Amino acid sequence: MNREGTFEPVGCKLKELNPKAMLLFATASCAGLTAVSLFRKMQLKPKSFEITLSGTTSTETTVAETLFTAFDIVYNLECGTMEEQARFSHALNLTNDKLCGMLMMMRRIAPVTYNIYIHSTEAVEN
Repeated sequence: MNREGTFEPVGCKLKELNPKAMLLFATASCAGLTAVSLFRKMQLKPKSFEITLSGTTSTETTVAETLFTAFDIVYNLECGTMEEQARFSHALNLTNDKLCGMLMMMRRIAPVTYNIYIHSTEAVEN
C-alpha cells in the first residue's frame, strides 16, 4: 500500500498487466483493502504492509487455455509491539478466511494458501 492508500503492482504499470495478472492484482488489492478496513476498525496502524499474490498455472506460457491450479498469498507486515502482532495476525486471518470476497471466489477456481509474516520492531523487555 502506498502513502495515498492504494495498491500498485511492483515492477510494471497496471496497464501492462495481462488479464490473468490483472486478476491476481485485483485479488491482492481486495485483500489489502479488506485488511486495512479491519485494521482501522481495530484501531491498528501498521508501520508497513505488503501483499504478494502468485498463481500457479497449468501451462508454462500464458495462452487462452491456461488455467490457474493454485494461488499463494503472502502478507508481510511491520508493527511496533508483540501485542499488536497478535491483533494484526487475527485481522489478517479474518481477512483471508472470511471477509475478502475475491479470495472466496478464487477458492472456487483453485486452492489458496497463505502465509503471514509480522515483524515487531519494539524491543522486548526482560
